[in-house]
Amino acid sequence: MIGRRRLPEERPGVAPVGYKVAGLLLSVDGDRAAFAGVSIGRSRAYEVDAEAHCAYGRRHAPPAPRCDCGFYSLADRAEARALMCVTEYRHAALLRVDVLGRYIRYERGFRSGRQRVTSVWVGACRCGNPAELLVDAGTGVVGRRGLVGSCTACAVGRVGMSFGSYARLADVPVAADASPYVPRGGDDLVPQLVAEVTLLQARLDRCQEQLGRLLGADPE
Repeated sequence: MIGRRRLPEERPGVAPVGYKVAGLLLSVDGDRAAFAGVSIGRSRAYEVDAEAHCAYGRRHAPPAPRCDCGFYSLADRAEARALMCVTEYRHAALLRVDVLGRYIRYERGFRSGRQRVTSVWVGACRCGNPAELLVDAGTGVVGRRGLVGSCTACAVGRVGMSFGSYARLADVPVAADASPYVPRGGDDLVPQLVAEVTLLQARLDRCQEQLGRLLGADPE
């Protein structure tokens, strides 16, 4: 990739920790959890403990130094979470993974041949509120349906799955990610809006009074 500085391959004694965004999947029988990438590997599902395959069909074991294959993850959780603000990743989940096997470190994280998902944080509901359960996303890959986070209000009339049920299938903890759309200090927002509305109403009353004088009518 242009501008990507490649560093030597590493084989540490302790697995590094990485973070990434991904889609949540459920098998057609509803008995297995899986995940999907959001870029090159979006059409291929992977399990909680997975081995990478070259997305270009080349006969080498990822991560190959002269190829871009392998599982990508970022070293910084905040940087990975920031990706959830990108339009196409707005409703993805955030994963914490153990970087296993051979891996190549790059300037933002890791590209590995294996990974194990250890935690899942579900992205916000489409309305912006924190997710409280999982519903059908209307997407999927062969044999697996996509799931997306939803609040209970938006999930009315839809088939849902609790975080606990998905966590049992995946055998990893699942929780809601703090909504990135709710501003900090939200408790101060309502008084501020009330004050602004009051000021606007006062200005409208004065405009109505001035208009009445111009038209020669007494203001109400």
